[in-house]
Amino acid sequence: MFKDFKAFALKGSIFDLAIAVVIGAAFSKITTSLVKDILTPIIGILVGGVDVSNLSFNIPSYISSGATISIKYGLFIQAIIDFLIIAFSLFIFIKAIQSVKKKEVEKVIVLEDSINAKISNEEKLLIEIRDLLRETK
Repeated sequence: MFKDFKAFALKGSIFDLAIAVVIGAAFSKITTSLVKDILTPIIGILVGGVDVSNLSFNIPSYISSGATISIKYGLFIQAIIDFLIIAFSLFIFIKAIQSVKKKEVEKVIVLEDSINAKISNEEKLLIEIRDLLRETK
């Protein structure tokens, strides 16, 4: 069981995932700063000079007299904007990767077609036999 775990943990995809998590955390901090320090003040100016991050709704507490409970929906709005920016960035990144992969697949298909055009029927049969033998092993 330890050998299986070691083989799993040392695969390249695990390291890629770890790197992606670190980069994602850094990207999240950048996005949070963008929203908190740049976009939220601009939104505040557009809605009449209100500091969006300080928006809250106070409810009197029935547990202790004079105390209030503050629901900070301005911070929630900031979190939603953070999420939308990160989700859109990931969407664009994934679309770009898919586009590159699609082009690579198209190149491979074109190369295979050009190779297959040069192969005789006998060679094609031998290739099929070889592939069948590999599958049975």
